[in-house]
Amino acid sequence: MAGYAGDEHDKARRFRDAALPYLDDAYALARCLLRNAADADDAVQECYLRAFRHFDSYRGPAMKPWLLTILRNVCNAEFTRRGKLDPAADGEFEANAEDVPLWQEPQATPESALVREHDDAIIRRLVAELPQPFRETIVMREINDLSYQEIAQVAGVPVGTVMSRLARARGMLRSAWNAAEGAPS
Repeated sequence: MAGYAGDEHDKARRFRDAALPYLDDAYALARCLLRNAADADDAVQECYLRAFRHFDSYRGPAMKPWLLTILRNVCNAEFTRRGKLDPAADGEFEANAEDVPLWQEPQATPESALVREHDDAIIRRLVAELPQPFRETIVMREINDLSYQEIAQVAGVPVGTVMSRLARARGMLRSAWNAAEGAPS
C-alpha cells in the first residue's frame, strides 16, 4: 500500500511539472471558446482533471496540444449540453483591466496608453466576432503559439484546413479592422 501512495505522489509531481506550464494557454483558449471567465475556469479545471486521470496513458512528446485537445473536447461537450453551437448568445466576450497580461510593459504616456487600450479593445472584439472555427484557430496560433501541425491535431482537421482557416481569419480581421478604423478594405 505504501508503494501505491508513492506512485500516486510521483504521478502527481510528473503531471504538475509537465502540465502546469500550459495553464495560461489553456485558459486563453477556454476564454476564447466559451467567452465567459467563470465557464473558462470550470472548463480548464475539468480539462486538467481529465488529463491527470489519463496521464498514465499519455505518450506524446508535446503536452500542450494534448491538453488543448482535451480542453476543446470539454468546451464542445459543454456547447452540446447547452444545445448551442456557439456561445455568443451567452454574452459578449468580456474584457476588463484584470485581463491585461502581467508581462505587458507599461506605456510611455497616458495618450499612448489610451490608444493602445482602444486598439486592444477593438482587436478583442473583432476576434470575438469571428466564426468559431476561425476564432479558435487564430487563438491557438497567435495566442497559444501552436504550430500548424499542433493546431491540426487539436482541432482534428488536416493541416491544409488550418492554413486556410488562418488565412481567412487574418483576412476577416484585416477587413474588419479597416472597417472599424474607417479605412478602405
